[in-house]
Amino acid sequence: MAAVLRTAGGSDNLAELTALAESAGAIVIDRFQQKIRTINPVTYIGKGKALQLAGRVKRFKADAVIFDNDLSPRQVRELEEIIQIKVLDRSELILDIFATRAKTRQAKLQVELAQLEYTYPRLARMWSHLDSVAGAGGGTAAGTVGGIGTRGPGEQQLEIDRRLVGKRITELKRELVNIDKRKLREIKGRGGLFKICLVGYTNAGKSTLLNTLTNAGVVVEDRLFATLDTRTRKWRPAKGTEVLLSDTIGFIKSLPHQLVASFKATLEETTNADLLLHIVDVSNPDALKQIDSVNKVLEQVGSNEKTTMIVFNKVDIIKKVSELEMLQTLFPDAVCISARTGMGLEQLSEAVSAKYKGAELLLRVSSSQSNGKVQSFLRAYGQVLKEQYCDSSVQIDARLGRNQLPGLKSLHPKNIEIVEA
Repeated sequence: MAAVLRTAGGSDNLAELTALAESAGAIVIDRFQQKIRTINPVTYIGKGKALQLAGRVKRFKADAVIFDNDLSPRQVRELEEIIQIKVLDRSELILDIFATRAKTRQAKLQVELAQLEYTYPRLARMWSHLDSVAGAGGGTAAGTVGGIGTRGPGEQQLEIDRRLVGKRITELKRELVNIDKRKLREIKGRGGLFKICLVGYTNAGKSTLLNTLTNAGVVVEDRLFATLDTRTRKWRPAKGTEVLLSDTIGFIKSLPHQLVASFKATLEETTNADLLLHIVDVSNPDALKQIDSVNKVLEQVGSNEKTTMIVFNKVDIIKKVSELEMLQTLFPDAVCISARTGMGLEQLSEAVSAKYKGAELLLRVSSSQSNGKVQSFLRAYGQVLKEQYCDSSVQIDARLGRNQLPGLKSLHPKNIEIVEA
């Protein structure tokens, strides 16, 4: 498939659109840009520019034009009449990529729902009817819908299409609600384990990092949206520290709202996490803009208030050290790593372990000698400094993270005294 690309923004936007088109399997043969002050409600770019674009399409023998903007159904229809080939907007392109990447049943249902919600208001401009009504009057359920009972006065094929799409949307939402409930039960059933979620712009290196830290075996490819499904693995960043590490779908600038809504169950990982690791590709010149795009999506799903640690990835291939220094000035607490080479992963483990434990406390714990679980817990998750035995009791001085106090209390020691906070 060949594509002519066009954007109303700058070259940076066009570079990302090119990468998206190539991820969808297109061969980019021309790029066309225009800065506009006012959007034409009929053709978006104005009829003169549309005719100019049509000339370039004919010259390069393109099969499709992809806009780096969201177009209305009317704009798509008018542009296709002028250019005489298929016109896609940014959202439709991203939805197409997601459709090819979906592997699990949940991901496939989520993508189908997003596509149908995108398609529903655009049915009027479609050249052909939905496949599900193509055999109207046949033996299938869809054929029955298009046959008996639908031939009355005033019934139009468009209305049948819309009714079928609406019905399918309802069915998908119902099925995804059930999946959401199972997903929430699964997340809540992870007990008291500390939950960490990897978030970041698409292709920032989240899956590579998950593989490096946990040997998860997640597919890693140098392309946008290589994986859509969440993977959760156990990770031990330090002695006595075990956490659950989850990957998420990559975010992107102007992620279609249909996808954010459809992937609610997948993004639920971020809302239930104790810590978010925001992975940033610092080798990308648009790293700052990508950070902002991720933060906007996190705000959409209600995770913007979560404790977040910025992780600068791909520092081994950064071309301009000055850009990294600028980002470090803006985010002084960020950890620099290379998920590919393993550089900086020890510092990352230490930083995560510190977040996991919380502020260190000096405790004096009294417990029955028969309650061996208390002593085992303090040795596993803290540092035992002193033990004194008296009759059937034991008094232990130990250092322990504040976040581990609830776990210690659940073992029912006789007394816990905070000596030093």
